[in-house]
Amino acid sequence: MKPFVEILPEVQEALAAGRPVVALESTIITHGMPAPRNLKTARAVAREVRAGGAVPATIAILDGRIRIGLEPDELERLAGERDVAKVSRADLPAVLAAGGVGSTTVAATMICAALAGIRVFATGGIGGVHRGAELSFDVSADLQELARTPVAVVCAGAKAILDLPKTLEVLETLGVPVIGHGCDELPAFYSRASGLAVPLRRDSAAEIATVMRTKWDLNLGGGLVVANPIPAEAEIPAAEIAGHIDTALAEAAAQSIQGKEVTPFLLARLEELSGGASLDANVALVLNNARLAAEIAAAYAAL
Repeated sequence: MKPFVEILPEVQEALAAGRPVVALESTIITHGMPAPRNLKTARAVAREVRAGGAVPATIAILDGRIRIGLEPDELERLAGERDVAKVSRADLPAVLAAGGVGSTTVAATMICAALAGIRVFATGGIGGVHRGAELSFDVSADLQELARTPVAVVCAGAKAILDLPKTLEVLETLGVPVIGHGCDELPAFYSRASGLAVPLRRDSAAEIATVMRTKWDLNLGGGLVVANPIPAEAEIPAAEIAGHIDTALAEAAAQSIQGKEVTPFLLARLEELSGGASLDANVALVLNNARLAAEIAAAYAAL
């Protein structure tokens, strides 16, 4: 992997010593939030990971190399870059071969984290089955990646713009454990509950780490979803956000927006329609996920 992967010395030292490390994606920086909020949030997420006793490792593609951990100036560069490729499994070899710059989705971040030996990854929300997928077949590569790559993904559930019941069904079909952290209902990203029962519940980082170890000791492979509800004070009630989502989806369809452009478009429109409330909620939940991920990484390292 040496021609393709460069690991930040701090991250490499932590991995070699068996200390906790948390992977962080970069698409949230380049496609998920506007400047300068993106850079401010990325720095805050890294601070939360450190406060929890783990080392943050933001993953991105810079100059044709997978970077596991970024220096402060590299993070600034990524936040300010234009026309950054949004990299999933299918795009990874092409972007590397071209020597380009790319931000990693959940799927690509999982791949790169696993290459480095990182077992815990914090993000906002996973991708899933898009609404109308029975006609469009638009299903995120994140779901297949969760079935094949051994990384635990700490998130606030799947993004609320998706078909959550179908997403949960596909995860079950693929054999991906979905663990609710202290909750009985699947979180719905901006909202704490979706009305869907979460398949598994665990109330502590230590319990989640034990499930991770047991799964991989059994050679079952694949990852896990750790669904962590947004803090109560930051949530947007499901009924309130639903109307904005319907409006944004209708606009995307009218403009024939498809594929990788759908999610960034919808997130941007939701921010406008909600008067900025959706962005504030997004920041709050990703910080919350970083805190839990650090706890889980520490508990897993202790095992």
